[in-house]
Amino acid sequence: MIRFAALCPTGFLLALIAPVGMNFAQAEPVATVDPSLARVRVVEAQRTPMALDVVLTGDIQAQAQVNVSFRTNGKVAERRVEIGDHVAADQVLAVLEPLTQRANLDNAKAAVTSSEALLTQARMSFERQKQLLAGGFTTRTAYDNAEQELRTTQAAVDSAKAALGTAQEQFSYTELRAGVAGIVTSRSFEVGQVVQSGQTVLVLAQDGPRDAVFNVYESLTAQPPASETVAVALQSDPNVTAAGTVREISPTVDASSGTVRVKIGLQSTPGAMGLGAVVVGRGRFAPHEAVVLPWSALYRYDGRPSVWIYDPAQRTVSVRAVEIDRFGPDIIALKRGVEPGERVVVAGIQFLRPGQTVAAAEVGARP
Repeated sequence: MIRFAALCPTGFLLALIAPVGMNFAQAEPVATVDPSLARVRVVEAQRTPMALDVVLTGDIQAQAQVNVSFRTNGKVAERRVEIGDHVAADQVLAVLEPLTQRANLDNAKAAVTSSEALLTQARMSFERQKQLLAGGFTTRTAYDNAEQELRTTQAAVDSAKAALGTAQEQFSYTELRAGVAGIVTSRSFEVGQVVQSGQTVLVLAQDGPRDAVFNVYESLTAQPPASETVAVALQSDPNVTAAGTVREISPTVDASSGTVRVKIGLQSTPGAMGLGAVVVGRGRFAPHEAVVLPWSALYRYDGRPSVWIYDPAQRTVSVRAVEIDRFGPDIIALKRGVEPGERVVVAGIQFLRPGQTVAAAEVGARP
């Protein structure tokens, strides 16, 4: 059994286990042959089963983030939280200078007081007209006018009270509340700054379930894992562990890194796995077969990865493009391009040309 691991540019480790059944490093010397021929070593290609262990490095993030903003325009008078603070759902996080809102509130209160006074006067006038009409000392028209005035002033009071409620609500908007409990992860305002309604000033990581987030190569997402469970451990303390399942796979590839973001929903989050904690995730993919060759067989031809194929009958070599499945520190695994039984040049490829006659020796064979 040969075990190898490759550290990829995005910071995750690929470990492959393949019963190759050959030792590429212990090749015997090539037998004495015609000195005019190029000497190469070849190996017979075979498909060998390999299991892929993936070791990923990521961090802990909240499953839900909340962008917090004021619901009215104004100048910031107070800021009561910092990044990293834990806040309650109804806690006041910041306050605006309420000059306009307070003036509107005072005007609304005055309007309610005025309309209520007019209502009292209209009610007394209506009662007086009602008594006079019963004694025959007033006209029906005067009574109807008093009743209409009472209804109009009652509607004015209702309207003033509604305006007061709106003013009180607008005044409450000068106090910033998140509405959910969580941890402040970002802040983009200062005291004295003028902010607009709807402008995000704070970002909260909402309390609740957590994700272990990893950036992986797109090719990993195309293969089904052997198990749905991913083991996650704290990098600074491997004894702190958790288990999770794949909750979300980004539908797009990051243009800068060429990776796909994968979120692992943790079943339970230990206290030591706080937001931003670096974690290591381990997953295992189902075994599959591939042709495994040493690094020395890899050749670049016409801008594509290739290998040299040796024809035992003609004793010539030809170059062939291949598709690489996995890289290891000493070997490569091919997805396609080389069939079992074909012989691949693993040493002496530097000076070969297509159709060249060579002197070949099998790897591991005695001269």
